[in-house]
Amino acid sequence: MNTLTIFLGMVGPWQIAIIVALVLLMFGGKKIPELMRGIGGGIKEFKEASKEDTPEEDKK
Repeated sequence: MNTLTIFLGMVGPWQIAIIVALVLLMFGGKKIPELMRGIGGGIKEFKEASKEDTPEEDKK
């Protein structure tokens, strides 16, 4: 069994719709693009850091 399925259970379309509605209510429509940009930037930094083979001291 998939680990994500065990953690989240069976997530259906109604559960996703409820989660999206709650996020809209909590953050509002104007804050969501800013929030997604922040999350995307964090993921990009994480990927770049995980691809680095050598520590910063060795690059100098």
